Amino acid sequence: MTSIADIEIPADGTGLSELFEAVPSLSCEMERVIASNGHGLWLSGAAQEELEEALADASAIGEYSLISSEGDRWLYDIQFDPDTLDVFEVVLEESGTVLSASASNRSWLLSIRFVDRESVSTLYDRLVDNDVSPTIVRLFDVTEETHSQCGLTARQYETLVAAIDHGYFEIPREVSMQELSEELDISHQALSERLRRAYRALVTSELNVSEEETTAPPIPTN
Repeated sequence: MTSIADIEIPADGTGLSELFEAVPSLSCEMERVIASNGHGLWLSGAAQEELEEALADASAIGEYSLISSEGDRWLYDIQFDPDTLDVFEVVLEESGTVLSASASNRSWLLSIRFVDRESVSTLYDRLVDNDVSPTIVRLFDVTEETHSQCGLTARQYETLVAAIDHGYFEIPREVSMQELSEELDISHQALSERLRRAYRALVTSELNVSEEETTAPPIPTN
């Protein structure tokens, strides 16, 4: 049974430890990047010059390159030194999928999907063996009840998970709707309708909006 674990990991002992030492106000958010040799990480919390100076001085970071910028944050392709604990690689080796990852205040918070709870336990033990002290903030199994709590049907949930796994929501997209529909063996139109219904269900559930409130008032004609 699929399990979702939210795990907090101290930055000490990971690839960002030295960056937090140099830039205590650092904030970091992971983003998957096409054709990346390392990890796509959005960095913020300081001026670009200060961030790049910290990147250059960090022995745990092998190479880095600027990919994009957005306001006062910058997206870098970062490769960690082989001797540094790469938490993302450890997760992959334990058959986990990182759904989201962010770091601030010298701590990572990762939301990870596992095939079962045993994989969660194995990852936990591996981190401890590497002198990292993880904290499991939340752990739950994905069931039909979980779907319904979000207002999703099982098929809508599975479609959204497939869309995430194949990079449909990435910028730019890693897969087209046509390619995703072929992967799911449904028509392009059926996929489009299923996604729209899933979006509506999620927004309605998360914002606690009633069906009456989602009915738009008529648009004035003059």
